[in-house]
Amino acid sequence: MSSVPTKNKQVKEIIRCGKDPVYFINKYIKIQHPTRGLIGFDTYPFQNDCLEHFVEHRFNIILKSRQLGISTLTACYAVWLACFYKDKNILVIATKLAVAQNFIKKVKTAIRSMPSWLKLPEISSSNKQGVEFSNGSTIKAVPTSDDAGRSEALSLLIVDEAAFIRNFEELWMGLYSTLSTGGRAIILSTPNGVGDKYHELCVQAEEQQNEFNFIKLLWDVHPERNEEWFKTETKNMSRKQIAQELMCDFAASGDTFLTVEDIDGLARKIKTPIERWGPDMGVWVWKYSLSEHNYIISADVARGDAGDYSTFQVFDINTSEQVAEYKGKIPPDQLAILLAEAGKRYSNALICPENNTYGYATIMKLNELGYPNLYFKNEKDKYASIYSGKSDISKIGFQTNAQSRGKILTKLEQVIRTNSVTFYSSRFHAELKTFVWKGKKAQAQKGKNDDLVIASAIGVWLFDSDPKRNMQSVNLNKAMLDGFAVNSRTTKSTNANWSHSLAKNPYKPVVLSKMPTSGSNNGVDFSWIL
Repeated sequence: MSSVPTKNKQVKEIIRCGKDPVYFINKYIKIQHPTRGLIGFDTYPFQNDCLEHFVEHRFNIILKSRQLGISTLTACYAVWLACFYKDKNILVIATKLAVAQNFIKKVKTAIRSMPSWLKLPEISSSNKQGVEFSNGSTIKAVPTSDDAGRSEALSLLIVDEAAFIRNFEELWMGLYSTLSTGGRAIILSTPNGVGDKYHELCVQAEEQQNEFNFIKLLWDVHPERNEEWFKTETKNMSRKQIAQELMCDFAASGDTFLTVEDIDGLARKIKTPIERWGPDMGVWVWKYSLSEHNYIISADVARGDAGDYSTFQVFDINTSEQVAEYKGKIPPDQLAILLAEAGKRYSNALICPENNTYGYATIMKLNELGYPNLYFKNEKDKYASIYSGKSDISKIGFQTNAQSRGKILTKLEQVIRTNSVTFYSSRFHAELKTFVWKGKKAQAQKGKNDDLVIASAIGVWLFDSDPKRNMQSVNLNKAMLDGFAVNSRTTKSTNANWSHSLAKNPYKPVVLSKMPTSGSNNGVDFSWIL
């Protein structure tokens, strides 16, 4: 790097550097290379493009492969902004203290490499986490905390490895307001699964649905990398590591419950519902009931006014496919009314709510309505309810605990992986994208829902694992029933539109015939066999 001998040339260089960060960094900045020591920062074309984006756009979000020098680039950009412009408050949010201190180390290396005549402002204060300049500008790096940067009006916010920052969604909500006076932001990270705030911002930016300029940097943007480099680099890497560190693949980079192939397979089968009905049109229908088919409805029950949703899935046992689905927020007793209506529409389907705190209220209401085909874990309890006309509510429905939850989720993964059951729902697909492993437990990511997942898991467990309800038994039992000269009692199905038939009272109870009383063999219901 040659010095500029004359005052006139110094002024020209200062003006040029102040206008062009690419020129300034390439000519006057040195960086610490891990093997080559202190070297000039000769930026690559993709790095120059990034610098131009930083100047042109107020908000930039970068989805990047590893080891592309983007963190170093942003450190040098911060130096350029602080040195050539007054009163710039630059804050860097890092995943931990060591990363924050390393960022400031890069800043100081860049400043030391500058010729003395180019250091217009003097360093007035310096420590491991920040640098203050005599022109009023500051560069500070801090580890993640709930109140990081909230009290400051920022000129530039840099968030490094945003996908790995705990509670980034809450943090971003607080930080965004600090940029309201015209501040800028650079958010960068490798991917870490789907469903978090960083993923959401990237998706929205790519679709031009927010104010971020989206920059995607795959491994091959680096001119010194080729297929041979890729093969060597990935030889001892797992698929997740390759997706996360090189391919910028959100889905494959996270600890999702399903593999990316299975999630993509579900996406290819998504269909638009042929009908929507019920509260807020929350019931989606893909196929109508067929009289010769048998159906199961499995439900996950929520309170109705909190973060979780009440859901149910309707499965055709004969074709092993999802035919209808509900997701919404209604009280448990009103969910029972909706379930009863869905059950009527699907040939008095076997209804199995989750027997939890709120599910108990749903089961009580279903029993009060006299719905004729509720799930009992033990068939002797169902016998008793049919002939006595009384039901033990505690024995109706599916009891979810740590052991049973693991079993039904294992079955759900199996039927999706083997394509044993066909799903059509975009809502179900969206939940599975954010259904991840947290330690040894599969659950929704923070701020997301898994209510359709649980309802689906209960349903596939019932008709795929229970020997009294699986496909082979259905066919056998149908043949047996055909040999009986007994007419099973049925409830007339309705094709009336939900919103029309219940216009006066959207939760008006449906009318269902009562269970047979003890001692009467007339119209005995054999539907439990199916």
